Amino acid sequence: MINQHFLDVFNSNIKRLRQIVPVVARVHGEHHPEFYKVKALFDELDHHYSLNKDVNLIDIFTSLKLVSNNYQIPDDVCETYEAVYVMLSQLDEAYGSQSE
Repeated sequence: MINQHFLDVFNSNIKRLRQIVPVVARVHGEHHPEFYKVKALFDELDHHYSLNKDVNLIDIFTSLKLVSNNYQIPDDVCETYEAVYVMLSQLDEAYGSQSE
């Protein structure tokens, strides 16, 4: 079962993430092809969670951490790219806190 903290973080970030993840992929994907995978994983997370609040997202967050090098922000990206990683990291942390 998803905890309330994750639900709050998800609801506060999802609308913005849905708007900016495709833009960041389009703008930065050529120089940061790993972001295409980040986008695909985000889309999967959004799709699965939107359909079923009880879905297990651990594998998606594990993959996101691997692809993004633990949400390490590249030096040559814009604030919007940075914002995506910050929000995904917050979601990951909130999801992980449910087992504490």
